[in-house]
Amino acid sequence: MVAQQLESIQLDSIEDEFKFDIQTLGQFVDVPKNPALLEEIGGVQGLAAGLKSSTTQGLPNEYNSTEANRIRIIILDALKDHILILLIIAAVISIVLGAIPYTSDDPETGWIDGVAILVAVIIVVVVTSTNDFKNQARFRELNEKTSDKQIKAIRSGEQCQISIFDVRVGDVLLLDTGDILCADGVFIEGHSITCDESSITGESDPIKKGHYTEGFDPMFISGSMVLEGFGRIMVTAVGTNSFNGKTMMSLRVESEDTPLQEKLGKLAANIGKFGLSAAVLLLLIIIPKYFIEKKVNGEPISSKAGGEITNMVIGAITIIVVAVPEGLPLAVTMALAYGMMKMFKENNLVRHLASCETMGSATTICSDKTGTLTQNVMTVVTGYIGTLFKDCQQFASTLPKDIAAILCDGIAINSNAYEGVSTKGKIEFIGSKTECAMLNFGKLFGSDYQEARRRLEIVELYPFSSARKRMGVLVKQDSSSYRFFQKGASEIVLGQCDRYIDQNGQVQRLTPEVKAIFDQTIIDFATDALRTIGMAYRDYPIDCGLDFKKEAPESNLIFIGVVGIKDPLRPEVPDAVIQCQRAGITVRMVTGDNIITAQNIAKNCGILTEGGLCMEGPKFRNLSKEEMDAILPKLQVLARSSPTDKQLLVGRLKDLGEVVAVTGDGTNDGPALKLANVGFSMGISGTEVAIAASDVVLLDDNFASIVRAVLWGRNIYDAICKFLQFQLTVNVVAVTIAFVGAISGGGHSPLTAVQLLWVNLIMDTLAALALATEPPTQELLDRPPNGKDAPLITRSMWKNILGQSVLQLIILFVLLYKGDVIYENFVDFKIQQTHQYTILFNTFVFLQLFNEINSRVLGAKVNPFKGILNNPIFLVVLVATVIIQVIFVTFGGKATSTEPLVIQEWVACIVTGSVALPWGLMLRMIPISEPPIKRSKPSKEEAIYTPPIDNSNPHSTNQISITTSNESNHNNSDDSPLVSKDNTDIPMQVGSSTVSPTNQSTDRPVPVGRGWQIVRQTHQKLRVINAFKSYETPGDALVDVVRGPTRPSLYLPSSN
Repeated sequence: MVAQQLESIQLDSIEDEFKFDIQTLGQFVDVPKNPALLEEIGGVQGLAAGLKSSTTQGLPNEYNSTEANRIRIIILDALKDHILILLIIAAVISIVLGAIPYTSDDPETGWIDGVAILVAVIIVVVVTSTNDFKNQARFRELNEKTSDKQIKAIRSGEQCQISIFDVRVGDVLLLDTGDILCADGVFIEGHSITCDESSITGESDPIKKGHYTEGFDPMFISGSMVLEGFGRIMVTAVGTNSFNGKTMMSLRVESEDTPLQEKLGKLAANIGKFGLSAAVLLLLIIIPKYFIEKKVNGEPISSKAGGEITNMVIGAITIIVVAVPEGLPLAVTMALAYGMMKMFKENNLVRHLASCETMGSATTICSDKTGTLTQNVMTVVTGYIGTLFKDCQQFASTLPKDIAAILCDGIAINSNAYEGVSTKGKIEFIGSKTECAMLNFGKLFGSDYQEARRRLEIVELYPFSSARKRMGVLVKQDSSSYRFFQKGASEIVLGQCDRYIDQNGQVQRLTPEVKAIFDQTIIDFATDALRTIGMAYRDYPIDCGLDFKKEAPESNLIFIGVVGIKDPLRPEVPDAVIQCQRAGITVRMVTGDNIITAQNIAKNCGILTEGGLCMEGPKFRNLSKEEMDAILPKLQVLARSSPTDKQLLVGRLKDLGEVVAVTGDGTNDGPALKLANVGFSMGISGTEVAIAASDVVLLDDNFASIVRAVLWGRNIYDAICKFLQFQLTVNVVAVTIAFVGAISGGGHSPLTAVQLLWVNLIMDTLAALALATEPPTQELLDRPPNGKDAPLITRSMWKNILGQSVLQLIILFVLLYKGDVIYENFVDFKIQQTHQYTILFNTFVFLQLFNEINSRVLGAKVNPFKGILNNPIFLVVLVATVIIQVIFVTFGGKATSTEPLVIQEWVACIVTGSVALPWGLMLRMIPISEPPIKRSKPSKEEAIYTPPIDNSNPHSTNQISITTSNESNHNNSDDSPLVSKDNTDIPMQVGSSTVSPTNQSTDRPVPVGRGWQIVRQTHQKLRVINAFKSYETPGDALVDVVRGPTRPSLYLPSSN
């Protein structure tokens, strides 16, 4: 799949049309890099000319396409099944022996049985393969949607968003913090860009990007990540010709089963062994019995014996075919494919199959606030700039022009957002929702943000990060002075100021009394659930002697004011939170907002309940293990939290046996998303790193979509249980009847090979199609989640399986030995053996059809017909099975070993089969207790606590030091896993270091608090090794790369 996706974005044929060939362009980023080559061709301008592009205009808009697979490969794979091959060989032998007069009583028709078996095998293979092909097509479509993403580029001089599959050599791409490069490229312009290229170079130090003449690295390598800064690059290689593409093409792809598929695979193997044992035992009994009876009766062993023994072998092989539950993996695949497509339509893009199953077992959800619980439609509604204002439009008309100019320049230049055409085709601001709200606020003053950006020359840029919670920019105001603009968390920006602008537009000293007014304003805004943004500025002479490149000049600023941005709560969130709580799932809000804002929003959406706790991140990370475990059950809101606080929360919850789902949208949320059992990233506001690290993408950034994911996760699990309950019943009954009937019938089973193959088709493909496509109901949220270690087959399922098997065996054995006597009461002719076996077969099929209806419900539910009209696939399968059964029995003749039945016999068969319905109801009414759901704790903890030592008192090892928010944030910038020099667990990167697949040897623990460290042990979704170094353990050569995140696994090629 990855290879096909890469091949779909090949380089154009450039040898004849362009100045540079593929090899020359590849030399830019090959290790070691070759920046001197860039200078030889005339720098980036020479490169652009040679590629018929422009550093300012980019390329014109054009698009490529992809291709799909064929069904032929799937059919050939299905025919490789060893049991089917044996059956085909036996059928061919039966045809030959049946057509030769020497070995057949009736050569004219003796071949029909063998041909019928071959036709049945072909039908089974074609139906199964077609079904599998459709499932793969669904996965393929989702893979393309998952791998695809929109990136910012310049085409025809305009900023636009294009698919990564449409990126071409010569394109000008816009980079921002958190982006993962989809192509190789060369630096055009930018500010403070640093990239993590440890996956390629092995060096953990971030690489600063810029012009080669200024001593910076101008080459960008596909697969590397932008740690900070923004700028433009020109693409030099894409797809299989890019550095990352070449690596991916050298890897081979193999499939990897989900946990549920692995469980069912083991179950299927055990059932298959049971069928194989029954078949071997049957042959060991009936073949000697055949020859003994011949000897006892004095009958000679004729040339016909070969054909009869062949039929016995065919019967035994057919028992294996029926016993082996190929439908189990098929049902899982079908349920997952169907569920994933439905989830996609409900704004959940599933990236990892296992997450579908895991969400059904989720016990806690740690949710972001912005965009998930709120609408992410930010609007400035109030503020304090010189004076408090409520009407933004009126305020804009009264603010002095000189102050308005400072305000608007700061808003325009200190922002990465821009105006363009959105994915919905509307002209609007694109970028951070907070920055879009600020730019819209600036519009009220008649400001043109593009004019300000053209007029002001950026000298230095200090990007926003979750650790700093602010961003700044230094611009050249005129020939003699610089102006520094700052914006960010209001309390932090206010703390950096010693002056402010009053209502007359005059700069005044920021006295404690005035600062108290601003502090109270910030608290009032936060109490109203508003996000507060502070703004400040300061002028510096050009010859002031400060080193602006080293650090931002953030002291003694002039406070412009604070604005309150409203982000309305999503109307569906309160109901969704109530649904989660009813389903036994604890919802926690983890946000970077101050605790007052967080409390109000949590109360409004129902997360913060009576007795619930709110805590700030700096205090949380300094708790001891005992204190943290004591407060976690009641902790509902974590405010002013950093990404490492979220990691610590997730790790500790998992250590306590919780199944944790986490939402995240920022680059630094990547480790927490990877650490969680299920990570949800934001499809609208999420960075590429967050999306790459997640299991599910919320396409609408909506918390209610998480509830739908939980619903579908539980529904998929239930669908598998329903199918399992049905198929095991059929297995037990079919094998038992065929086994006992063959022994008592002189080696000939009452159910022939063709009949059993039809039954196999009913219980495998058709039943999987019917039961795996059951739509979810809200009742699924009225029960607690299933435990991670819950058994596949519950006690109530065993009760139904065994109860139905007993009923069916009693009915079928009565028909086997006394069926002719009973049915002669309904007809006026004598019933022969073939006719009796037809009645037996027909009754057997209708017993399965009515039991299939029974299997729609689990546990003690009474009505199996509830909601049946909501599943048209089930009804179509049911009706189609009845129609085919009528044709099979009535017109099959010798090919199917059946005789036509009269209407009385059909009615009797249907009525007998319908007994399964009241019997099933009676079984479900029998009370049976299930074992309590246990939350098993992992054998090794992921959040490790080492009590810090107080140096002033060597005997004290457990004293807690509560740090301030500012101090804590400063420390976290060094500890962040995305900028730590020692960390190599950056999501979706190739190489970087060798990681043992065992838990004993993991990456260096990541500090996340005072005494706390995260060690990834029990939830390694991906294990990363260096793809460019020799690898001596081929059995564990599991590799991951940045593209194709839905790909199950990648393996290094053999070193031989």
